[in-house]
Amino acid sequence: MAPSKGLIGWVFLALVAPCGQAQGEVYKCPDASGRPTYTNVKRDTVGKNCTVVSKEVQVVPSQAPPARAGQSSAAVDRNENRRKILESELQNEQQLLTDARQKLSEQEGIRQGDERNYARVQERLKPYQEAVDQHTKNIEQLRGELGRLR
Repeated sequence: MAPSKGLIGWVFLALVAPCGQAQGEVYKCPDASGRPTYTNVKRDTVGKNCTVVSKEVQVVPSQAPPARAGQSSAAVDRNENRRKILESELQNEQQLLTDARQKLSEQEGIRQGDERNYARVQERLKPYQEAVDQHTKNIEQLRGELGRLR
């Protein structure tokens, strides 16, 4: 039984070997109008003035079109509306930040009688400082969203 397995292996190898060689060659053949056609089948080149172009072909994927070119008018309108909303929110947050900074500076100028310790002053000012920090973060996020939209 061992010789028959070896024989089958040699027959298989003899059949597959020519296929592997033909797959790697690409031929450029001019057609009747002079335009080049490409083929990897050797028998299609018989009787034509064909040349071997490459033994290996690298396929380069096409580039995606620009984002705006493929968008529908509804998508463009939606993005424009979103941009307007984000800009108005940004303007609102900037105004809130200005107000929060003003309130913080007013509170820093006030010294109450029971605040002999600076830790108590910091405790009283903490909500005002947190409001300033929150509005600053909101402005940064809105600017980031606007940057991604454009």
